[in-house]
Amino acid sequence: MNGYQITFFTQQDRKHRGMPFGEWLVLLARDLNLPGATLIAGSEGLGHRHRHRIHSAHFFDLADQPLEVQMVVGEDDAKRLFERLKAEGVAVFYVKAPVEFGTLGESQS
Repeated sequence: MNGYQITFFTQQDRKHRGMPFGEWLVLLARDLNLPGATLIAGSEGLGHRHRHRIHSAHFFDLADQPLEVQMVVGEDDAKRLFERLKAEGVAVFYVKAPVEFGTLGESQS
């Protein structure tokens, strides 16, 4: 199948509708019945908004920890996702790259 890998970049302390933004994106993927979403915590990153500021996870304070949410979706799902994000008034940096995707072998339940 052909579609897109969409990666959103955020940080641990960001909120939307009162919940952590990364978690909200994963739940949005579920609500839109997308094939899946993965929340990935980073140990350190250089933010695009504050170009010279290093964001990192510290033992006692994870608020500044960089996060990625990755999704691989078909074209129609990508359209629905971005329409919903626009309707929600979300402002977030993302990368949307064309990909080929599928599943090999038999599903293990």
